[in-house]
This record gives sequence, C-alpha cells and structure tokens, in this order.
Amino acid sequence: MKVKLKKLSEQVMVITGASSGIGLATARLAAKGGARVVLAARNEAALEQLVTELQAQGHKAVYVVADVGHEDDVRKIARVAHERFGGFDTWVNNAATGIFGALLDGATDDYRRLFETNFWGVVYGSLEAARHLSGRGGALINVGSALSDRALPLQGIYATSKHAVKGFTDALRTELEAADAPVSVTLVKPAAIDTPFPQHAKNYMSEEPTLPPPVYAPEVVAEAILHAARTPERDVIVGGGGKLISVMGQHAPRLADKMMATKGFLEQQKSGRPAHDQGGALYRPTFGLQERGEYDGHVKEASFYTRAARQPLPTALLVAAAGLALTALLRGDARKR
Repeated sequence: MKVKLKKLSEQVMVITGASSGIGLATARLAAKGGARVVLAARNEAALEQLVTELQAQGHKAVYVVADVGHEDDVRKIARVAHERFGGFDTWVNNAATGIFGALLDGATDDYRRLFETNFWGVVYGSLEAARHLSGRGGALINVGSALSDRALPLQGIYATSKHAVKGFTDALRTELEAADAPVSVTLVKPAAIDTPFPQHAKNYMSEEPTLPPPVYAPEVVAEAILHAARTPERDVIVGGGGKLISVMGQHAPRLADKMMATKGFLEQQKSGRPAHDQGGALYRPTFGLQERGEYDGHVKEASFYTRAARQPLPTALLVAAAGLALTALLRGDARKR
C-alpha cells in the first residue's frame, strides 16, 4: 500500500522529549508550520511554559507529563491526543538520555535505566503509534543516532541503546509493510548536535563532557523530522559527519577502532571544565526550555549532505565522494603499516 502523508498544517503531531534540545526545536517548528502538537516530557514546568508560549502565538498545543520508560505514561500521551484532537497523524519518539564515561566505570543499574528511556520508551511509543496509525495512516519517526552504525568510546551504553532502536525500527517497519499498513516508519540518525544532551547525561568522568566535531544545530534535525512527517523516508542521516561515521562503521570498522581509540579522539569528548552535576537527568528531570547546549566550538547551522541526500543524483555523487575519501584513508593507513 502506498503511504500518503498529510500536509504539516493538517496534522496532529506527538513529540516526546519536547522540553529541550531536538524535541523543543521540533515542537516550535511544527507548531509554526501549522501542526497541532501534543508535547510530552518529565519536566512539567518547562512543558507548561512551552505550551503557553505556543498558544500565545496562535498555535494549538497541549502537554502531557510523562516518563516514556513507563508504558502507562505512553498510553496516557495517546489518550490525551485522542481526547483533545481526535487522534494523531505523526508520532515522534525523541526522548533520550545519555551516559558519558568508560563502560568499566559504570553501574549496571544506570545502564538499565538508560535503556528504559532510550529503548523501551521507543518500543512503547512505536507500538502505541502503530496500532493507531495502521487504521488511518501516518508517520512513525524514531530519533536514533549515527552511533547506531558505529559505537563511540565513552558513550558506549548510549550507542548500544541506539543500535537496539535501529534493530527494533527495522523489524517493525518490515512487519507493517507485510501487513500492508499505511504507515511510514523513519529512523532519523543525527550526528553530534548542539543540545543540552551532555549536561543532561550522567557523567562518570572528572571533566564535563562535550561532543566531538562536527557539531550541528538542533534545527537541522527538526527540519529532517518534519520532512519525514510529510514525505515517507526509510532512514535520514543528519549531518555529513554522521554519514562518515556510518560509512566507516560499515566499510572500515578496524580503521574506525584505531581512530577512536586514540587519545586525541577520546579527549574530544572532554570539555576541560570540572564536572559539576554528575547525576544529570538520568533519574529525574533537570532544566528545560533550552534548544542549544554549551558546545564551545563551531556549530554548523545547516547540513549540505542532509539536504542533498533528499535528491537521487546528489546522493549518488555524495556516496561516490565518501567512497573516494574512505579509499584514501585506507591507503594512508596501509602505508603506515
């Protein structure tokens, strides 16, 4: 069955993790585009302020205080969407949390808690959305990560959860296709994004964490999400840096191992500032209503790769260019041996 998606101005959109970062940027952009939005997060004060802001601008918005790691909370999100707007057309599973530090330094209770949000939150939301959308059509958008194609040291358990999200999303997409359900299932895989993610993450390191470059603006991801809400897409990698990580993970895994094990690469995830709140938002909400984080370097406000990838010919050229760049890296590595 060919999937037909509505114009953004005709949609009701559910967005989890809407109180900061990518979710916040997506909520504002979706409302500006005319969508009625159902916004979910744990931080009630931030959600209330956001909905007041959007309503003051003439937009239709409602919030739901929810921890997506609890299935009953996810069902409550869907219930509010039905009560206020008669259902929904797009569901965005965006809520996530992080942990920085070596895997051997961490606690399995923390790892399990991260999976409750990052993986089970996506499972609960996806199943709720799929049951609803199978009858009326629409889009399910799961926000994964470029790290689902290649894990990074010091973000190991986060990357592991995103690998799990990718596997679940691929399986669900196939089953919905087999059932001829009119549902577009998209996995959005951002590169490093300038959001409060490092400040919200639990941190085992003695320094404040940061992100390795290149780093992109959250609006770049929000635009990709809204594109997938209007146009069926299978996968969307946000940022050329994310594409490079994906290509290296698939075609040069040993080279990627060596590169990421270097002291220089590991230091790129340390800010040089002393760590302050090492607990982060793993177990409780912290601050909200901030799209941007504290990244000190250059932030790319657009991604040529992500825009070009929507067109077949530019995509082919980009893949060819990535292949040439990877070949050059491999030859250089071979000469050093």
